Amino acid sequence: QVQLVESGGGLVQAGGSLRLSCAASGRTFSRYAMGWFRQAPGKERELVAAISWSGGNTYYTNSVKGRFTISRDNAKNTVYLQMNSLKPEDTAVYYCAADKRPMLGYTRDEYDYWGQGTQVTVSS
Repeated sequence: QVQLVESGGGLVQAGGSLRLSCAASGRTFSRYAMGWFRQAPGKERELVAAISWSGGNTYYTNSVKGRFTISRDNAKNTVYLQMNSLKPEDTAVYYCAADKRPMLGYTRDEYDYWGQGTQVTVSS
């Protein structure tokens, strides 16, 4: 029903920036809450940021507050994650996820659709 495709990952030096994009094909995307998760090798997948369908409510995990910004352009069916001041510990596969509910989701089981992930590697 809904397909999510991430892009924008890559290799960046510590202190640099990347902008991830997630393009969604779902016709109800504008009313889906969206989240970005990440998973480093050997570690649990964690929620990085989430945004309500309207964009009026956002969440960030403490480790990225002040550095990352989640946004969405519903007209383009796209959600973004602007990542600034990147650190080596940000290295992970980043996944875009969609929640059928318009409000924020905080756990993996609240999200209904997932992208395939995009690799972000931050070198020191």
